[in-house]
Amino acid sequence: MNRKVVPLLLCFFCVFNPVIADSEEISQDLREIVDNAISIVKPSLVRIHVVSASFREGREYKYQSSGSGAIITPEGHVITNHHVAGNATRLLCTLSNREEIDAVLIGTDPLSDIAIIKLTPKDNRKFPVVEFADSGSVQVGDRVLALGSPRALSQSVTMGIISNTAMVMPKRMGGRGLQLDGEDVGSLVRWFAHDAAIYGGNSGGPLVNLQGKIIGINEISIGLAGAIPGNLAKSVMESIIDTGKVSRCWLGFYVQPLLKHGAVDSGVFITGSIEGSPADQAGVQSGDILLEINGLPTHASFDEDIPVLNGILSDLPVGKSIPMKLLRGNENIELVITGIERQRRLPEQLEFKEWGIAARDLSYLLSKEYKRESNEGVLVTSLQPSGPASDAKPPLLRRDIITKIDGKPIKNIQELKTWTAETMAGKDKPFPVLLTFERKSQEMVTVVKVGIKDIPKPALQIRKAWLPVETQVITKDLAERFGEKKLTGFRITKVFDGSTADEAGLKVGDLILDVDGEKLTATNMEDIDELPALIRNYRAGTEAEFGLQRDGDPLKISVELIKTPKAKREMPKFRDNYFEFTARDITFFDDAEERWGGEQTGVRIAEVKQGGWAALGMLQVGDLLQYIDGEVVQDVGTLESKMDVLSNEKPQSVVFQVLRGIYTVFIELEPQWVS
Repeated sequence: MNRKVVPLLLCFFCVFNPVIADSEEISQDLREIVDNAISIVKPSLVRIHVVSASFREGREYKYQSSGSGAIITPEGHVITNHHVAGNATRLLCTLSNREEIDAVLIGTDPLSDIAIIKLTPKDNRKFPVVEFADSGSVQVGDRVLALGSPRALSQSVTMGIISNTAMVMPKRMGGRGLQLDGEDVGSLVRWFAHDAAIYGGNSGGPLVNLQGKIIGINEISIGLAGAIPGNLAKSVMESIIDTGKVSRCWLGFYVQPLLKHGAVDSGVFITGSIEGSPADQAGVQSGDILLEINGLPTHASFDEDIPVLNGILSDLPVGKSIPMKLLRGNENIELVITGIERQRRLPEQLEFKEWGIAARDLSYLLSKEYKRESNEGVLVTSLQPSGPASDAKPPLLRRDIITKIDGKPIKNIQELKTWTAETMAGKDKPFPVLLTFERKSQEMVTVVKVGIKDIPKPALQIRKAWLPVETQVITKDLAERFGEKKLTGFRITKVFDGSTADEAGLKVGDLILDVDGEKLTATNMEDIDELPALIRNYRAGTEAEFGLQRDGDPLKISVELIKTPKAKREMPKFRDNYFEFTARDITFFDDAEERWGGEQTGVRIAEVKQGGWAALGMLQVGDLLQYIDGEVVQDVGTLESKMDVLSNEKPQSVVFQVLRGIYTVFIELEPQWVS
């Protein structure tokens, strides 16, 4: 039998879909109850627009998404999911009255997938709030309402019933509910399963009872919807608001339900412990049965029991002696363990443009996974192709650990950041450093040329002769259609306005058959360079006589040949490494192709890096950038000067005025400046 794994949907992506309403016939009494619940919750409902950051290929990629949330304090704290706002660099919230207010991230907890943000209105006000119910009293069959912004549409409500109060992921899905930033959400969360329809964008929105109180925070959809129980979400919320984080106890051992055919029928099966952890130091061994901890009996026969037990263990006091009772074989054992504060498995990443890498600190767990005695050093998580670290010999690789620069120890990411800022100050060119790094069990060294390479200055090309027209080859098929099978040469497809060719009288449709009596032989598309190659043998400023055919009649026209205009590759360029775009001066060919008539000023956008601030603002290759914050951009020189001013002033927003085809577009960029 083929087994199909139901896909797991994190509900925060923005895709169009109509809002789904409950189609069930309901009584008038229930209608009134539902209306009352909605009226209680709706004023506190928030649609969250997010600019988040992810890291790949040694770069920070910005992307936009949306989710939902609910205001839970009069001061404007909003509860939502970590996967909605936990990696946000910018937050904008839309209230139920369509008012837009900026917000800031207060704290986030990937293990429970809960984040708290705070509205930052310009005035001093109190916000309407929605209250939490006791989610421990929720039962299968209870009617519930799911509120949020599916597909980033306006706020909506769907209705359903609780299907399961202790949903976990089946083993065929790996037994894991959800992996977020290295944390297994399913190890702590047992979801409320319900059948109220939720879609992308509903994530973080409240699941409420018919009294209009929160019983859960919607998070996933796997056919059934899944909500984080309200009691867990509330405890995380309170901890983040009070301290900015969630503190949990970590003992260093891992558990699973008792074996089906084991010899014991009570307790919890300990699968193993981490070397050097509190459990290892206390003497806990793989195969032990945990019977009691800190005076609390423990038991797990089913997968559904494990998140509850993990919650109990994480709530134990940190730094205090905790008694344990174990069964080891046939012997009862009592141990004392001292828990430590749990760290996130994956610390925050940072981008280092000067190195061409993204990197993070080593957590306690990562150090153990890499079988290291210390967590000092900086872990390389990705590299830019052809960046300084990738170009080194030998090159750095993902999972290498930077330990020294020019013999100086680098203990963490902050030291690498400080070293880079201090050493790069006043330097405008890459310079070599001796880098020491670990690769598995090896200590290796390499030389990295740290710094951002300037755009190479365009090579000066010899300005050879050029006939200011565009042409196509007279192929055999075209010659036959023109009525002369033996016709060879070129057909003029464009005559540049105001050029010497235009003044001499050349026209689109003329057939060029010879130059100064030398017959042209082109008959295939591959022969397209025959005429330009012949012209390049002349000196610019001289005349050539062209043997033509116009409307079947022979014609001779002399044209002064001019110097070849500069190509795109020859134009001065400027690359902005913060907004991540490249621009160049306008060429003769830009002006001709766009029919600007020599009247347009500005710079042509040549490159926009995916995931950069310019890309996020929808700047496009080919745009003609004419103004920045109302000031004229004449050429790349004025552009560079303006961008230098912006990097010093660090304004909240920057407005680019661009010409895109026949349309003028105003692009508002909202960077998150790094001090």
